Amino acid sequence: MQATTSCQLSLGPISYYWPKQQVLDFYQQLQSSPISRIYLGETVCRKRNELRLGDYLDLGRELQQQGKEVLLSTMTLLETQNEVLQLTKAVDNGELQIEANDFAAVQLCMERKLPFVAGPSLNIYNEDALELLLNQGMSCWVPPIELSQQRLEAVLNSSKIANRREQFELEIFALGHIPLAWSARCFTARSLNRSKDNCQLCCLDYPSGRLVNSQEGEPLFVLNGIQTQSGKRHNLINDLPSLMPMAQRLRLSPQAKDMGLWIERFAKGIERLATGQDGLTQGLPSTELLWPLEANDCNGYWRQLAGMEAILSAEHQDD
Repeated sequence: MQATTSCQLSLGPISYYWPKQQVLDFYQQLQSSPISRIYLGETVCRKRNELRLGDYLDLGRELQQQGKEVLLSTMTLLETQNEVLQLTKAVDNGELQIEANDFAAVQLCMERKLPFVAGPSLNIYNEDALELLLNQGMSCWVPPIELSQQRLEAVLNSSKIANRREQFELEIFALGHIPLAWSARCFTARSLNRSKDNCQLCCLDYPSGRLVNSQEGEPLFVLNGIQTQSGKRHNLINDLPSLMPMAQRLRLSPQAKDMGLWIERFAKGIERLATGQDGLTQGLPSTELLWPLEANDCNGYWRQLAGMEAILSAEHQDD
């Protein structure tokens, strides 16, 4: 299978709590980047209200004028009736397509006959669930990050899905700390001996989350409010030869540092593979990397290994 020339880069919603001006500056800097699709919206905690729905819609219009496709991401964990009302307003925004991050959003989109992106937190692991979402109006699937290449290929090649591949895009999470869990508790506040109700918006002090190391000093988790992320960063840049034949889009998760550099690196890697330089569409030699992984990067889930593993050889695949 040859690498597709149409693989594009998407920018997922910002996972962390940044001041409004930092958010606006971040997207301003990316307007001329090779990112083709941008997801806006708060997905973690409703108390993070530096930007509200109207602000995201205004920002979306501005980005659309720069040629970007813009979607609105919904909350992942709904806890109150007010959050359900806010979700309804988001679905009814009338301008931007929705990325559904829980099944309440799926239900609302289905009732309104609106297409939607199935976010990674929906936990779709098999062809039966994927077929159900297709029947409900799904236009793009972002698989759970722990789904390996082998398992993903099995789902896509199944009898229920193989003849419907033209009906949806596949967008694979390729860079960022992995969202592992959401909880009613706020772990960032708890780490500072504060209650969730009296968090004092402490997440603003941690633009990349709060790192937790193991007793051996290794990165274990990143505390991000009610969300717990992986301590190591998921990075599939050297797995582009296996990603590009199946994915129409690769998702990069916003980070506070070096975002522009990583967008450029992924874009150059995609271009290099798409043009077939050095026969790379057949897979990278084990001694050649598109880009060296950093010390705390990992790609184990994609290789059907422990998620914290970092496999450098592009040819390695666990049986």
